[in-house]
Amino acid sequence: MTEATSATTAPDALAGVLADAPFVRLVATDDGDALAAAGLLARGLRAAGAPFQVRVDRDPVPDDVDDGVAVTVGVDRGAHAIPGTARPASADAFAVARQLGVDPDPIIALAGVVAAGSVPGTDGSGDALDAAERDGLVERRPGVAIPTADLADGLAASTLVRTPYSGDPEAAHATLADLGLPAEMDGDAHRRLASLVAVDVVGEEDAAARSASAVERALRPYAVAGGAAPVETVGGYADVLDALAREAPGTGIALAIAADPSDGVRTAALDAWRSHGLAAHRALDAATVSRYDGCVVARVKGRESTDDAGTPRAVLPTVARLLRDFRSPEPVAVAVDETGGRLAAAATEPMRLGDACRSVAAEFDADGWGTADRGGLAVVERDGAATDGRSEPDADITSALAALREAI
Repeated sequence: MTEATSATTAPDALAGVLADAPFVRLVATDDGDALAAAGLLARGLRAAGAPFQVRVDRDPVPDDVDDGVAVTVGVDRGAHAIPGTARPASADAFAVARQLGVDPDPIIALAGVVAAGSVPGTDGSGDALDAAERDGLVERRPGVAIPTADLADGLAASTLVRTPYSGDPEAAHATLADLGLPAEMDGDAHRRLASLVAVDVVGEEDAAARSASAVERALRPYAVAGGAAPVETVGGYADVLDALAREAPGTGIALAIAADPSDGVRTAALDAWRSHGLAAHRALDAATVSRYDGCVVARVKGRESTDDAGTPRAVLPTVARLLRDFRSPEPVAVAVDETGGRLAAAATEPMRLGDACRSVAAEFDADGWGTADRGGLAVVERDGAATDGRSEPDADITSALAALREAI
């Protein structure tokens, strides 16, 4: 199955379909933009009194619905879709929710926009930013986009930046102590913090030229007014949603569809985000990185057993993105877990990367998935299940990687 198999549904037309549907099944790709978009649609359906179901999948296929409507989010597939290709899916979902006659949450819409790699107010998100600013929900200020009030915690786990102290809370604490920031952060303190992070991102010995632009989306964040969202900044919210989509999709759905998340959901979401971010940075720290024509490959230590502290599978796409944004001089970055027989790839521009992964998978009796600018491969066991490193696979992920390099 390819990345684009249907015509995109316009927001007003999709709203009309949803308004008359007796039941709606939403299936979203495993990224922060699609998760935010699915949350916006779910909230709109709930307000309109329409029953729905939401799930996250790495390669969404619309569910068969005899008495309802299936909508894919984050990929253009099926009769009804919000693909997130021309602009972030969350921007279109915000428009659909408005067409349903409800006032959608502009903060989660803007978080989805940031997760998509865009900037609030652009790429169709102007209405969401206008609504958030009009209602006093957000305010742009100097500083760094993190989800927590604890700066060291936020900087160490954030996947919006890659610094010498990423993945190391103690090092982040020491760095902030040396900076001498006040307990109550004012504009000057936030500017000093932002300057430190920007310099540390681009000043790393192995930092790619792209890191100077990549760090921009973490600077001058939109701060969230107290209680308007379960996080401190819009960019931090984006980071949390992106991590949850892969690490804990059930918690991600609970967070995205709740107008006022419980303390339990908020705590679980931040715990999963923290674990995911720290693991991703530590995996990249310990990886063996090689450069090829057209791509850079990070070979990470995989988990050889359930008790092993190797890289969790859910972290691979984030490792690939961090490599792409902050370490790769090539347009494609790949994170490979040879023990687990898996890889994840991320590209700087849409290039049908998901289709390339599917094509290679077909050659190697493997599983392949993805979108235009990211993808994944997993070799399979002889019984057809995904390998966990404890069984001899039919395919060799190293050979599949070589084929993918040729394909891109």
